[in-house]
This record gives sequence, structure tokens and C-alpha cells, in this order.
Amino acid sequence: MPMTNSTTHYGGVTKAFHWLTALLIITLIPLGIYANGLPYDTSGALAQKAWFFSLHKTLGITVFFVALARILWALSQPKPGLLHADRKLESFAAETVHWLLYGSLLLVPLSGWVHHASTEGFAPIWWPLGQNLPMVPKSESLAATTVGLHIVFERVLAACILLHVAGALKHHVIDRDSTLRRMLPGRPAVPDVQAHHRVALPVVAALVIWAGALGIGSALGVYAHHGETVQAAALEDVQSDWVVQDGTLSISVKQLGSDVTGSFSDWTAAISFDESITEGPAGSVGVTISIGSLTLGSVTSQALGPDFFNAENFPTATYTADLIRTDDGYSAVGTMTIKDMSVPVSFPFTLDIAEGTAAMQAETTLDRRDFAIGDAQKDEASLGFSVTVSITLTASEAS
Repeated sequence: MPMTNSTTHYGGVTKAFHWLTALLIITLIPLGIYANGLPYDTSGALAQKAWFFSLHKTLGITVFFVALARILWALSQPKPGLLHADRKLESFAAETVHWLLYGSLLLVPLSGWVHHASTEGFAPIWWPLGQNLPMVPKSESLAATTVGLHIVFERVLAACILLHVAGALKHHVIDRDSTLRRMLPGRPAVPDVQAHHRVALPVVAALVIWAGALGIGSALGVYAHHGETVQAAALEDVQSDWVVQDGTLSISVKQLGSDVTGSFSDWTAAISFDESITEGPAGSVGVTISIGSLTLGSVTSQALGPDFFNAENFPTATYTADLIRTDDGYSAVGTMTIKDMSVPVSFPFTLDIAEGTAAMQAETTLDRRDFAIGDAQKDEASLGFSVTVSITLTASEAS
């Protein structure tokens, strides 16, 4: 069997691309549905769900590169002529569906890939080239948009596959021609046909259909975040000798061997500090954190749920400490309270004060088990026990 196309038959390379793509797609779609429905309430369940999602993502990347190679090959080859070119409407519909298939085979995995790169945590892609993409930032809004695009493009792809299969069966069963047999092994007899000439109208029709699908997706709100949400507790203003102007409060934990980093967007700090003290207690700090303001990539909803921070029943966490100055630097020595569980915690920190403005950086490691966070996740390989807490802030002395 020739490897290249002719004006009447598909070559071996085209057939191989066609059936490889078909095999990947009929595996990927049910695999994604199955993985999405799996629970993740225990370490074993989480590991299983992550395994199936990793398989789904890895096969999706495979589809992207196979589809790209297939399209480049198709553009370099003559396309066998249609067996019923005189049926203008049918031919136009078939060509439109083909372009929708080609485009969707790129857009579905690409949108999923960008979603994966733009969010934190859960189910890595099984390959050595990393989990990020150039020029794709970690962004909750981008992640929500791209997961919506993934859904829309997947629906278009599924519809096109059904139409493509229906058309092939119609040719085989009703028309009894060689349209389907031309994509099977062998070289069936076909009537003389004219070489196929590519025209722009089916491409335009495909673009219009994609635009319509995107518009329907927007009307249905699929590009917005739809995870379980918890109303973040509103924090009252605090009186402080040093007023925080800017700062971040972030946490990082290993999930399935990869670092997952998130932050709390709403927290307050009441700070007293005497920079003239050179040794011993030099002030105090009281921090209140709105737990519901946490963002932690793709696992935000899980982190706020009952087995973790339980933000609905415990909307805030607190940390109160004395600020101690020593020969080696500074340390906040106090108590962290999360879910009504109080644990002694020390934060070594650096401090630079110039012209009434203080810049502070601190970092420490907590054990999530001390606060009954993720009790069902007993395997550290699934979810690490150690959680790194990092704080940076800039504060100005109150006048």
C-alpha cells in the first residue's frame, strides 16, 4: 500500500493518523468523564483520581501533537476527490465537519493544557518537560476561562465525531460506495474522480460555528469559576502602631510530589514594635486571617472543605505573638489557632526599617496534622504533612 495520497486513494500515513487519532479520542472522552466523577476524600481515592487525570492529560497532549502532525501531513498531500462531488450541499457539510474536526483536535487539548499550566496542583502531566507553558501565568481567572473553553471545544468535537461517523455509515450502508473503505487497509476500486480542490467557504463556516459555540458558552456562563465557594469572613479594621501597606501571606504544600502554592487575600495585622530595643521583647503582633479568602489553584474548593480548613464552620484563623529581638535577628514567638486548635509557633523574620517604613519577611513550617487539616489524607505521598507559611509585608509607622 502506498504511503502517500493520490487523487483517488488515501495513503498509509494518512490512514495511520486517522485511526490513531480515533483510538485516542474514544479513549480520552470517557476517561475524562470517569476521572471527573471519582471521589477524592481519602489518600487512596485522591491518588486514584489523580492517576486517571494524569493519564487523561498526558493522552491529551499526545492528541495535540498527533493532530498537528496529521494536519501538516494533510496539507502536504493531495486529497482524494469526493465520490459524489455533484452533491453540493452534502459535500459542503462534509468539508465543514472535517475542518471543525481538525481545529477541535487542536483546540480541545490546547485549552486543557493552558488550564493545567495556569493553575496550581493536582494530577501532573507524565512527561519530562515540566508542567508550565511559556507566557501562561498562574491565574484563577485564566484557569476558569480555559476550562470553559475546553468544555465548549470538547462539545463541538463530540458533535463533529457523531456527524463524521454518521456520514461514513451513510456512505457505506445507504450509498454503498467506497468512501469508508478508502480509509481501511487495502486499495478498493473507486470510480474516476476529479482531484479535490480546497475552497475557503467550509473554513469560514467552521469559524462561524466555533464563534457560535463560544457565544453559547458565554451565555451559559461556562467561563466563570464554578467550584464550591465559601463566603469569606469580612474582617474589621484594626488599630496598629504600624500600618500594613502591602503584603502577602502564602502557603505551600506538596501534593503528589509537586509543590502547590496559594495565598490568603484578606488578613489584618495589629503591630506594635519599638525599634530602639536591642534585645528581648520589642513588641507584639496579632494577625487575623479570613480563611475563605484562600486561593490554592485547582484544589481551592477541596482546601476550604470540611476535611481541611472547614472554612464554613471556622471562618478565621489567628496568630498572636511577642516580637523578640536577639543577637541573630528577630523572631515572632506565639500561638497559631486554626479550627479552634492552638499550637505554639515561632516565625524567624528579617526586618529593615528606613524613614518610618518597615519591610519584613518571615517563613516557618507547620504540620497540618496539628490542626486536623486533611485527616483523611494519611499518606504523605498524596499530600505532604509539612506546610510552608511565608509572609512578606511593608508597613509604615502610624502618625
